[in-house]
Order: sequence, then C-alpha cells, then structure tokens
Amino acid sequence: MSPECEVYTVKMQKSIEVLKSDFATVRAGRANPSVLDKITVEHYGSNMLINQLATISVPEPRMLTIQPWDASAVKAIEKAINSSDLGINPQSDGKVIRLTFPQLTEERRKELTKQVKKMGEDAKVAIRNIRRDAVDTFKKQKSKSEITEDDLKQLEKEIQDSTDKYCKEVDSETAKKEKELMEL
Repeated sequence: MSPECEVYTVKMQKSIEVLKSDFATVRAGRANPSVLDKITVEHYGSNMLINQLATISVPEPRMLTIQPWDASAVKAIEKAINSSDLGINPQSDGKVIRLTFPQLTEERRKELTKQVKKMGEDAKVAIRNIRRDAVDTFKKQKSKSEITEDDLKQLEKEIQDSTDKYCKEVDSETAKKEKELMEL
C-alpha cells in the first residue's frame, strides 16, 4: 500500500476500534464491566470514572460487584449508576455495590439490535467520509501536478479497496454483536 493511502487506512482502523468499544458498552444480558466505562461519578469535587474509584469484578455471569477504595464513594457511585441510562438498580451493603443484570426481554433485545445496527451504519459513514477526504486530497495533488493521472487512479483504487475491507469488517462486527444480543 502506498504511503499516501496508509494515513487514511489508519483512520479507518481507528473507526473500527471505536465501534468495538461502543459495542462493548451495549448491555447484552451478561455482566460486562465495560458497561460502566462511560459513567462518571461526582466525588471530591471532580468527575471521575467508576474504574478510577473502585475495583470492578464479575463474580457471576449476570452480576458485577463494585468495591470502592474509599467507602465514602459508595453513595456517589450508586447515584451515578441510578442517573445513567444503564437501567439497573444498584444494591449496596455500605461497602460493596452489586449490579444484577436481568434477562433481556425480547422487546429490549430488538431495541438493542436496532441501536447496534445504527452504530454500525455510523461507523460505515465515518469510513466513507475518510475515503472522500482521501480522494479529495488526491485530486488536489493531481490538479497541482504533484501526481499523475495514473497515480490518481491507483490511489483511488487502493483507498476504495481499504474502504470495502473496513466496511465488511463493520458488517462482521455488527452481525457478531447482533447474534450475541439475540442469544437467550
């Protein structure tokens, strides 16, 4: 692959990584610590992520335990989880917070599947935008006579091949997440 296309291919790969991390935050009926990744807690006057305040573990397939290092953070963590869109009520004994993940209903599964499809489509749009930026850059280079017509055609073909490859990867990751959501 040419160095000109390499820059854009790296950006496309980053789009895939962002998609995977977004998928990790979608609750699939199993306990997964990454569902807490985007929840911030107001503690000692600053906003912190839960994993910066506590140890998160998975003792059972449908349960997360959050053990704050500072017992005074328990109430703040509970409040942050309750105000998030997680949809799970935390149970606390004053030292440890337990999150029990209920079995997903069929309706909720379908809702989450739609959300996953939209995330996948957004990732494809991002990849296509990267391709468009690359092609625009190559055309500007051609108009400035920095590259030849043949170089332009070759670069356009390379960037299109990368786009197709990463769009297929998005489809594959989306299908995998949908399958995970629909499993009972």
